[in-house]
Amino acid sequence: MEYLAKSNPRETLEEHTLKLIENYDLLRQYYPGISVDWEILLEAVKYHDMGKINPIFQERMRRVKTNSYENKNRSQSEDGQEIHHGYLSIGFIDTEKILDSSKDENLQRERLGILLEAVFFHHNRALVELKEIKQAAEKFFEKDKIIDFKDKRLRGIAFRKIPSRKYFSGRHRFCGLKNTVERDSFLRYVMVKGLLNRIDYAASAYVPVEYPNDFLEERLHWALHEIIAKEKPNPEWNTLQKYMMGKRSENLIVTAQTAMGKTEAALLWIGNHKGFFTLPLRSAINSIYKRILKYIGEKPEEKLGLLHSDITSQYLMLQEEKAYDFDLQEYLIHTRQFAMPLTVCTIDQILDFVYLYNGCESKMATLAYSKLIIDEIQMYNPQLLATIIIALDWVVQLGGKFAILTATMPPFLVEHLKSLGVRFEEKAFVNRLIRHSLKVVHRSVEENFIVEKYNKNKVLVICNTVKEAQKLYAGLREMGIEKVHLFHSGFIMKHRQKLENELLSFGQNESKEEGIWICTQVAEASLDIDFDILITELSDLNGLFQRMGRCFRSRKWDREGYNCYVFDGGDKKVSGIGTVIDRSIFQLSKETIKTLDGPLSEQTKMELIENLYTKENLEDSQFYEDYQRYFH
Repeated sequence: MEYLAKSNPRETLEEHTLKLIENYDLLRQYYPGISVDWEILLEAVKYHDMGKINPIFQERMRRVKTNSYENKNRSQSEDGQEIHHGYLSIGFIDTEKILDSSKDENLQRERLGILLEAVFFHHNRALVELKEIKQAAEKFFEKDKIIDFKDKRLRGIAFRKIPSRKYFSGRHRFCGLKNTVERDSFLRYVMVKGLLNRIDYAASAYVPVEYPNDFLEERLHWALHEIIAKEKPNPEWNTLQKYMMGKRSENLIVTAQTAMGKTEAALLWIGNHKGFFTLPLRSAINSIYKRILKYIGEKPEEKLGLLHSDITSQYLMLQEEKAYDFDLQEYLIHTRQFAMPLTVCTIDQILDFVYLYNGCESKMATLAYSKLIIDEIQMYNPQLLATIIIALDWVVQLGGKFAILTATMPPFLVEHLKSLGVRFEEKAFVNRLIRHSLKVVHRSVEENFIVEKYNKNKVLVICNTVKEAQKLYAGLREMGIEKVHLFHSGFIMKHRQKLENELLSFGQNESKEEGIWICTQVAEASLDIDFDILITELSDLNGLFQRMGRCFRSRKWDREGYNCYVFDGGDKKVSGIGTVIDRSIFQLSKETIKTLDGPLSEQTKMELIENLYTKENLEDSQFYEDYQRYFH
């Protein structure tokens, strides 16, 4: 008899299961070093859908022409109780085979428990008592009757019995590290259940579970001599980039000044491995994505993915720019399935597993064999910072690797990671190039000051709030300034994408354009732009130094005067204090910079950050209170 797994498109249970086995083989081929019980995972792959053999499910699959019922994947006992196929599937597992008496009994019981729970919970459905599942199974299946599968890999499968509750430890409900034994057992469960879900989702979407990363190191070498060589003669990787290459097996926290090639350093650290490159702002993510796109060569649809809340708009814009010519819908599926060897994304797309919701195991298991880049960590709010720190602890326990690359690193985060027992190596990279000369202005930003500094050059004005940016823009337009542009997060996506591209083009070194750009923090970090003058409201010290990185990005300051002006509000507040910017940190930053005047070295910037963002300085702030609350 032929059993169906899906009705639309029509697919037999044997065909579907064999697709999973193909993806299992693919995963093991590309990443053989994954710390998972491969034998138990294969058993989970083979048995996970066997409950669909029941006659009620099969009758509905043949009767329903659409997949409206299929999306439920439930069967009913004669008394009307819905029984999900995953609950029935555990009755097909050969428990005696797993509980081989020749092996360690406790270990085998744990392995069986992991297998049973992974299959039982591979979909998230309302729970049903095992006794009710057992009663239904007795009506549906004939015990020990071999299922007539043709493929030899599925031969011998038969319904055995619904196993005892004693094998279920409740790993799926795990929500803390009660002790080492429970934690380790949970992590082993996560790997089997998470990879089963990945393999199953890929098979259902008719896509490979993974594409191999066998290209990145070669393409970076090519980019060095074909792309980077156009910007500097006799190109070679700098000390930061060489360091990252030599530390591929380590967790890292690296601080490096702007324009030192942190993007390339991050990619060199990932090497020919699966990687996730996270950034705090969509504008920065889109910029990095386009940059990497130039490096990777042919078939980007099998190499590089993009994940944030509006990836469709970005993909469509790239399509209009003829950046690629492949099927958009298929590309989106591959990206969302984490099939890409390299993905550029926001942290919410990959690190939300810290909430341990049903189904989070697929992300955890993926990160267990991935390398995770956290770029510009200082830009996150307290909740997201707590999310990152919790996630990094999990990633290391699972076997994954992380590298934090940032221009400024708050020391209280470093100390917190150490207190959790997370091991990593720290390194700072600065050079002696003086790029900035800073003037602190004790009042609010005014239009006349901006006009005064605009003289056939490129002026970047950064405000803390959209409202303040709009006010300055309107004032300059009323003064008759024509070459003034406005860019903030309040624009609709279509206009925002257009403005983002215009800003990136305007801010290139080789661009001969002149004018004034008024922005919010969307221009604060990871955008490869270079302006002649920066005029900014003070936000906090981290934000200030990030903003300064958009001015004289890699040029030497060797003249009189200033190229960076920071307005601290004087006796009044600058915009955003108490709303988007913590009051205490603002006051600490204001006090820190009040004596600064003139050239400022990169080493001095790092020392100021280290002295300000300590636990002792921050513990009375709302920022730190929020961070602690979210962490716990």
